[in-house]
Amino acid sequence: MTPNLRGILFMTAAMAGFAVEDALIKAASATVPAGQVILLIAVAGLAGFTLWARLAGHALWQRAAFSGPVVGRTIAEMVGTYGIVTALSLAPLSTVTAIIQAAPIVVVAAAALLLQEQVGWRRWTAVCTGFAGVLLILRPGSAGFDPNALWAVMGVAGLAARDIFARRMDRSLPTSVVATWGYLGVLVLSIGMLVQDGGPVWPGLQAGLWIAAAAAIGLVSYWAIIEATRAGDVSIIAPFRYSRLIFGVGLGLVVFGERVDAATLAGATLVIGSGLYTLYRERLRKVEGAAAAATETQA
Repeated sequence: MTPNLRGILFMTAAMAGFAVEDALIKAASATVPAGQVILLIAVAGLAGFTLWARLAGHALWQRAAFSGPVVGRTIAEMVGTYGIVTALSLAPLSTVTAIIQAAPIVVVAAAALLLQEQVGWRRWTAVCTGFAGVLLILRPGSAGFDPNALWAVMGVAGLAARDIFARRMDRSLPTSVVATWGYLGVLVLSIGMLVQDGGPVWPGLQAGLWIAAAAAIGLVSYWAIIEATRAGDVSIIAPFRYSRLIFGVGLGLVVFGERVDAATLAGATLVIGSGLYTLYRERLRKVEGAAAAATETQA
């Protein structure tokens, strides 16, 4: 198996896992406060990544872990989690999944505006097209507008900010340490959500199994996406992130009986198309940069 094929399989498996985790969170949130669901998942994630860090000999209490980018990433993780979990509990799974796909183009726009990265008119056109797709999914001002879907937009903003902060982190900081602090932030968030929700309830057997499964699948999916990005060429593997939409919409149809209308499908197509084009332009830019550097070296 080639490294790229291995990466594609891991990425697709991770997206399927995250879609299943979303569905389980949505199902459990029908009878258990969302804050309590996230609290239990955060405890499992925190335990898993703390153990990983310890086994790998990585110190959690190191100076780099308290740097501005790491703290910012943790806060952004909290904002993104709150938005997405709230959206999952209130809005259709298929709609939330479609909006989440806009995260990569938001990262491109934020990198250009905040990090002064060079973004040409082609990628700006793709970004604007993707935003138009999100508006088509939301349809503000129309009869089909669901204000609960705006929580997913908040989630996308948090995820994009998390990735922007990640670009500014010390590259020597291990993934296990970053993930541990991220889950700790989500744990603090979940406690606040639980207080807001009026306190915990005793989950039934079914809801308890759903939460346990979501925690386990989330951990495995997180590991799988790390393996995917380290397996081969990221520019080849990254487009398979969009397979999450297929799994999310499928689960929405089969499990929750949702129906996806033409406007949502059209908006999702614009979002995914713009994202794929942005990835293509990014890969092309890197190839051209490498070629130019090689030419200068030979000269």
